Amino acid sequence: MYEAGTAREVRAFHVMPDMPPPEGERHSHDYRLALVVSREELDEKGMVVDLDVLVGALEDLTERLRDADLDEIVGKEIGADAVTVEAFANWVHGKIGAAIDSPGSALSVRIYENATEFGGYTGVLA
Repeated sequence: MYEAGTAREVRAFHVMPDMPPPEGERHSHDYRLALVVSREELDEKGMVVDLDVLVGALEDLTERLRDADLDEIVGKEIGADAVTVEAFANWVHGKIGAAIDSPGSALSVRIYENATEFGGYTGVLA
């Protein structure tokens, strides 16, 4: 299996309802969004994915999220009261998957909310 990926950091805010402070209050995380695209065979250009396209898609997304309230962006789009790292990873997967042209590849997204804890989502791209 071949792989190519990238990662970026972004500070964003959210609230985890019905949790004690600090999680139950609006707070920030310095998220690290890590993407890995994988496939069995390289494409006609000898690549897994065009890294310039992947990097550009992630940079555009992190700019949209920089210092934003995830509940207002992600939560509203997915219809969730709480934006967990798992739900956030699934949302990122959809946005990045739509922006890159790599059908049949698998896209794995890991979102770290600190140096050691993360949530993720992996799925095959249409």
